[in-house]
Amino acid sequence: MSEAEPEIPGVHPSMMVPEAGPPRRNLRATSVALDAEFPRELPQEPITQPEEALPRERRGARRLAAGERWIARVLRTGAVTSGAMFVTSLALELLPRDESVHVAIDLLRKGAASLLLVTPVARLAMAGTLLGLRGEWRYAAIAAGVIGLLALAVGAGFQA
Repeated sequence: MSEAEPEIPGVHPSMMVPEAGPPRRNLRATSVALDAEFPRELPQEPITQPEEALPRERRGARRLAAGERWIARVLRTGAVTSGAMFVTSLALELLPRDESVHVAIDLLRKGAASLLLVTPVARLAMAGTLLGLRGEWRYAAIAAGVIGLLALAVGAGFQA
């Protein structure tokens, strides 16, 4: 260490900040130049743009989001309808017992259970169709294969 730099106990010399450094730049002028080059507010794009005007990636993202919404609608509709059928069958339990009420309760419960089983298959069919429309042929073929295996299993179950 030189005579000008006093030694500080516990601090390595490489960690010491020199007294005189490079000359400071005018930060205000730099920020004004940067503000002119990069505006603080991003330009707002219109909410309704024609799909042809969007870049290809954004169009694909919009289609993907629309497909996911359709799949969600299929699942939601199946679950809500099945739940409504179960609740209706429970409400029919409050009526006096006769043959028609008993048949209605039985049909509603069997229909609700069947709908709960069919909803994921409908979701798979919807996803396979949307993947095929997007050109994802491998995944569309896999979805079709799974549906085919399910149909084979159901057919074998009916034969037994």
